Amino acid sequence: MQFAEFAKSMQSNTPPADLPIYLLALWFDAKGDWDKAHKSIDSLDDKNACWVHAYLHRKEGDVWNADYWYSRAGKKRPATSLEEEWENITRALL
Repeated sequence: MQFAEFAKSMQSNTPPADLPIYLLALWFDAKGDWDKAHKSIDSLDDKNACWVHAYLHRKEGDVWNADYWYSRAGKKRPATSLEEEWENITRALL
């Protein structure tokens, strides 16, 4: 799936079938369901899950917790907007 196709899927009420859990979390976040996005990846601890988890906590405004998850992901908190970060993560995971 390409980014444009993923972005277009936001027009639907249901996510595309067979999305990896990381992209599913980002899809729910983009649809305004932070809680569902967080629950999707909360119990995972691989680097991609930690990266999405970090972004979600940054979006929530919990910078300390976000920095913890960025560290677990091997990343640093970006100086970009949340929208740019969402797109960067999504593109990297597609």
